Amino acid sequence: MALEIERKFLINDDSWRTGVTESIDIRQGYLNSDKERTVRVRIAGEKGFLTIKGKSENLTRKEFEYDIPRDEALELLALCKKPIIEKVRHLYPADGLTWEIDVFRGENEGLVVAEVELSDPDQEVGLPLWIGKEVSGDPKYFNAALISQPFSTWAEAKKN
Repeated sequence: MALEIERKFLINDDSWRTGVTESIDIRQGYLNSDKERTVRVRIAGEKGFLTIKGKSENLTRKEFEYDIPRDEALELLALCKKPIIEKVRHLYPADGLTWEIDVFRGENEGLVVAEVELSDPDQEVGLPLWIGKEVSGDPKYFNAALISQPFSTWAEAKKN
């Protein structure tokens, strides 16, 4: 069984940018985004993916991801709920882990979130200085939730 164990954080500042080793343009949409399961289509760079995820429980959920042809991913994106999630994912290696910093565009412009995947929910993680508030358990930060409630509609976004 494939498991995803992930912690998610907001960012305090832009100092993370100096440690980035790779950046990838991502577009993703959801064919299904209910609380029990999501079915996601993603184009990351030139690659297409289909991902099925189960319900999150204590930082953990089942995850199944499959490579699909990019042209099929484009066709599937057209079937997805709108808006399509657009972001640039920046990879930042630290202490044997790779942080993924997502800088959102489009309807979610202004939202920046850092995620780190773990091998165990209780794994100790050294937090870089640029890491802010943890939002792992807050469903409004789930990518699937950003379709129905984009960051641009949040009160926090209007303050910036």
